[in-house]
Amino acid sequence: MKIKPNFKDLFLIKNRSLKDNRGYFKELIRENVINKKFPFLVMSFSKKNVIRGLHIQTINSQGKFISVLKGKIFDVVIDLRKNSKTFGRIYKCVLSEKNNTSIYVPPGFAHGFQALENENYIVYSCTKYRNKKSETTIKFDDKDLNIKWPSKKFIVSAKDKKGISLSEFKKKYL
Repeated sequence: MKIKPNFKDLFLIKNRSLKDNRGYFKELIRENVINKKFPFLVMSFSKKNVIRGLHIQTINSQGKFISVLKGKIFDVVIDLRKNSKTFGRIYKCVLSEKNNTSIYVPPGFAHGFQALENENYIVYSCTKYRNKKSETTIKFDDKDLNIKWPSKKFIVSAKDKKGISLSEFKKKYL
């Protein structure tokens, strides 16, 4: 089932899961439902309280289909598409193995999350290959964004700590 928040091209998918006494079989992605191609598949593991992001590629931006294989994350996206009616708006949701929900983040959005359980395995199906030279990080704690992260205990990479503010992003890229 496709669920569309109030952002153009952003949507959640309630995945189909078949359970029995052995475990479960879960459909994560059906290209005929979302009508996208995903040539690049990556995975991350995060400990509890890790924040990754908020990441965006400014050239050849990627669309990302994100699913949690194990664990639970507080997922955050920011619309940074120049002419979008929802530019600068934030969408937040919880993705988990248990709620069986995935999100498609269209190109032009910054993405990040905070890991909420001890072990969190996240898979990303991307519409484009990674372009390291065009990667930019928006500060997860930017005062203008005022994101209310579930935990104040942050574990953040050195790279993500050096992120830029939304206002700096606007000046540099728009």
